[in-house]
Amino acid sequence: MKKMLLVSMLQHSADLVKKAEPDLAGKVVTYIPTASIAEEIEGIVEEETKILNGLGLEVDVLEISAASCQKIKESLTKDDLIFVSGGNTFFLLQELRETGADQILTDQINNGKLYIGESAGAVVMCPDIGYCAEIDSVEKAPDLKDYAGLNLVDFYLVPHIDNEGMGPGAKRITEKYGDKMELKVLRDDQAVWIEGSDITIL
Repeated sequence: MKKMLLVSMLQHSADLVKKAEPDLAGKVVTYIPTASIAEEIEGIVEEETKILNGLGLEVDVLEISAASCQKIKESLTKDDLIFVSGGNTFFLLQELRETGADQILTDQINNGKLYIGESAGAVVMCPDIGYCAEIDSVEKAPDLKDYAGLNLVDFYLVPHIDNEGMGPGAKRITEKYGDKMELKVLRDDQAVWIEGSDITIL
């Protein structure tokens, strides 16, 4: 059964992770911070590792643009759950495709492994990520030929509504695509929980 928690910002929604999945103590999470590289977000690995440790998790950092194919496959298949952080959605999708991590992720999620996606890590699960050009720069992913996402959800997630910095971009998405696509719009303290065919806003 598919189990996915899609959030805007982990630091404001860590309690929702425990609400969705209370039994985390002692488990190992594959932590993919790749999206943050393109945005040069300083200190994010240390900050989010601390949050994940606080949830009782052991953290296995997997920066896919620098990891070997063997390490990518090993971590994604052996660890207990997967967390993909925020940053540039287009760069993240580019690197997932180029390393083959996209297919491994898809297989693991479809086989029931818990997936937590934050911002970019959530948006790549959608059918297409092109709408995120209102927030993220497509120029950060020069090798990306199209914007088809992993298509593991049938809606389009819009993170960071009401956020001071990214909120205006999120609002532009809702205004531009609200009557064309099924959007699920999240504040930074909200999440979408998917369990099988059930979808809940937390």
